[in-house]
Formats: sequence, structure tokens, C-alpha cells
Amino acid sequence: MSVDVLGKVAIVTGASSGIGLATARLLARKGASVALVARSSDKLEALARELPGSLPVVCDVTDVAQIAAMVRAVEERFGRVDILVNNAGQGYDATMEETDLARLRRLFDLYLAAPVVAMKLVVPLMRRQGGGAIFNVSSGTALMHLPGMGGYSAIKAALAHLSLTAREELKDDGITVGVIYPYVTLTAFEPNTIKEGADSSDDEGENSYDFLPHPPDTAEFVAERIVVAIENGDAEVYPHDWMKPGGQSEP
Repeated sequence: MSVDVLGKVAIVTGASSGIGLATARLLARKGASVALVARSSDKLEALARELPGSLPVVCDVTDVAQIAAMVRAVEERFGRVDILVNNAGQGYDATMEETDLARLRRLFDLYLAAPVVAMKLVVPLMRRQGGGAIFNVSSGTALMHLPGMGGYSAIKAALAHLSLTAREELKDDGITVGVIYPYVTLTAFEPNTIKEGADSSDDEGENSYDFLPHPPDTAEFVAERIVVAIENGDAEVYPHDWMKPGGQSEP
């Protein structure tokens, strides 16, 4: 089911930076009213001034009560929710042996439990409205087996599986669920990634991506793919053809 974003109400989590910020801006340019969700009040307020008609909502999505309060605030302000983009996140690099269980559990809350809670809350609203679109941001690492990224990649793969299952469950309600697998993106994500182990303090060229087989994408490029997928009702988005299963000639 395709969705014309003009005049729609969209929630974007992780809207204060990176892919979330670019997605919020693009949805607003296309005529959507956007609820800007993140933990940083100052950044959200600045973005809200940039995007007239938007609603900044400070929310830690690992807190179920805060997610519920956020959805209520959006419904009270706009009267509906048409689009949900689950994007909030933080990187975590650790081998299996070095993985800290407390951090892994928080990663689970951030990348899997939080989208589940948000989806459960907006689905009844969308069903009453006759439809809607939910789009979850997974990771290209979910398609690979990269040493040092097992926990992060496994949870991102679980998010993709959950998304595609929900798509089947909700299709008769006119609710489209999709997922994107971003490649390395030029954001603050990598510098803010938590790293375990002896090499965690090493800076292997924080701003250099010469080691990559393909150049990184911009947040704006990824946001465009997300919004086009929402408009088209796509199930899975691979930003590049070589990322598709069977299409990877390089790791």
C-alpha cells in the first residue's frame, strides 16, 4: 500500500541527528507534520524552529512509559498518526567474548523492544484511520557476519525479521511495514559507537573510510530511500544493488 506523505502525520525517532534528522527534514519538505523524537531537548527545539508545524518530543525510547507518553502527545497535537519511522540507535562493537551483557540488553531494548512498543501503540490508531506506514531502520550488517559486531548485527537482523512478519500480519488493515538496511553512512554514529576490548580506544582514522569497498552514503541519500519506500509501500530497501542477497561481490 503506497502512502502520499503530503498532509500526513509522521513520528521519527532519533530525529536529532544523522538519518533521523535527514528523514524528518525530507518528510517536512514533502508536506508532512513531523513529531521529532530524541533525548536531546536542545537539538529538538532547534530543529522544530527549522521545521514549522513540527512537534519536538523528548523521549528515551528504552523507557516504555516515555514511548507511551510520546505517542499520546502526538495524537493529542495532531489527532492521528500516519507514519512511524523507528530509527533511534547507537552502535556497539564487541566480540562475543567481550560482550557486556548489560549493554547487550540495552541494545535489545533500543533496537528491538522500543520499535515493538511503538508499533503496538500506533497500530490501533492506524487501523482506525484505515491505514498507515511503519518503517524500521535495520543495518547492512544484518546481512553479514562481521567479527566484533555479532550482538549489534543479530539484533538488527531480528528487527528486520520482525518487520517483515508484521508486514504480513497487518497488510489486511492497510498498514504497510518496511525495513531498510543502510550501508555505512556519514553521520556521528561511528564516533559515538561503544567499543569493547583492548582496541576500543584506537582511532583507525575516525573520518577516513578508505578501507571500505564502496564509499559511504550520506544521511540525505538514506533518507530519500526511506521516504520513497514509504510512498511506494516497499517491504525491503537495499540502498545499493550489490547489498541484495546474492548480489554481494564484496564484503
